[in-house]
Amino acid sequence: MASGTLPPFPTKLFINNQYVDSASPVRLTVVNPYNETPIPYEAHAASASDVDAAVAAAKTAYKTSWASFSPAQRRACMLKFADLVERDAERLAILESLPTGKPVTPTMQFDIAHMVEVWRYYAGWTDKISGESYPESNGVYKIVRHEPLGVCAGIASWNATFMYIGWKIAPAVAAGNCFIFKPSEKSPFGTLALGALFAEAGFPPGVVQILNGGAEAGAALAGHMDIAKISFTGSLGGGKAVQEAATKSNLKKVTLELGGKSPAVVFADAEVERALGGVCGFLFNSGQVCVATSRVLVQKPLFEKFTQGLKSAFEQTSSTLGADPLDKNVSYGPIVDKAQFDKIMSYIAIGKQTATLLTGGERKGDKGFFIKPTIFVNPDPESPIVKEEIFGPVMVVQTFETEEEAIALANASVYGLAASVYTSNIDRALRVSSALECGGVAVNSPFLPQVNTAFGGIKASGKGRELGIYGLLEYTEAKSVHITLDVPKL
Repeated sequence: MASGTLPPFPTKLFINNQYVDSASPVRLTVVNPYNETPIPYEAHAASASDVDAAVAAAKTAYKTSWASFSPAQRRACMLKFADLVERDAERLAILESLPTGKPVTPTMQFDIAHMVEVWRYYAGWTDKISGESYPESNGVYKIVRHEPLGVCAGIASWNATFMYIGWKIAPAVAAGNCFIFKPSEKSPFGTLALGALFAEAGFPPGVVQILNGGAEAGAALAGHMDIAKISFTGSLGGGKAVQEAATKSNLKKVTLELGGKSPAVVFADAEVERALGGVCGFLFNSGQVCVATSRVLVQKPLFEKFTQGLKSAFEQTSSTLGADPLDKNVSYGPIVDKAQFDKIMSYIAIGKQTATLLTGGERKGDKGFFIKPTIFVNPDPESPIVKEEIFGPVMVVQTFETEEEAIALANASVYGLAASVYTSNIDRALRVSSALECGGVAVNSPFLPQVNTAFGGIKASGKGRELGIYGLLEYTEAKSVHITLDVPKL
């Protein structure tokens, strides 16, 4: 696709259903990771005063226009928004691809399609947020209501922006809240383009607002006294900062999704081709996926056959690297930026000192941030490539002999987001799934988010849940109402 055919780039903040200049002169500049050329558009960066303006607009909308919308009206806005996203899917995918390197076709087929599914799912919940009632006793009738929180906010990482827009904003507005969303400074344009679609879908001014920005904007949201809930997806360090700011401000509710070092446990009785196909799904988005199974544990009898299959698949993927992500036939793109590229290459250097390199381990080409899919085997168990989240196309393969050893290795991580178990023995699948310390387990497939089941982690992977009714209730507060009845005297 030629640069002259690119869609218009939105660059301003979206506040009160209008694109407006930021109060700060700071602008965000990004580089195309495919060819390392600057993108000739600068996004406005929100300051603390811009956050204040967005919060004020959201408070007004929450108490007036949005409060007057019936559940059916909220549902109509949400369904209309989903339709508009489908209409503009290609434009949105291009705007997201240019600064991140995510190929447009997978972005449309997975990220945007999933976001649309999530919005339609939560649209169906607008009139189904029920409460509870309890039998009268001692003259008191008791009911519990699930009420909206008010003004909520979300901060998201760059690797799956559209998915996070679904997970964070859709349940919030379905429950009757207003929302302020800050995308990563690495991927500002696709999210901003949604602003006009919210307005076109009929959302009143102030209900959904979009603020680009860096650490200053994120800190202002997390520490704002009039924001009742914040949902953060990103690094462990960033999550701790959000939690601390939330605690020091108004003890706002917090949901954190902070990445992982997810294991795939492959037993000797697994269907090999199916297991290989599932494990190689790790390379989606060049391994820049929080649930990616970057640690593969293989039972010893299957080790040689399985690792050779992995090597072949990784090298096939490597042969396709280097093409323009805007090409609709491209499936694998570059690393998001030089900082992340350098970080991954530093881990590869460590891996070469602490493990056996099976394939990859180097840059591909001399233009763009492309890294050949990399596999290390038999690592030092204490090596950073085993312990730390790399967030790139670097896989570590370890062996085990017994089920107990596999569980111990899988759980030997500070993270606990997701895992996969490959076996033909259903009893083993259930036992191991129960024993793994993580928020989600898939049997004989990669773990992928589903709209109606809870998504989130334990340990250092975070707290709280997104998706399903679990994600919806994160945006409500339970209120107990006790009604004293006049009990007739006998």
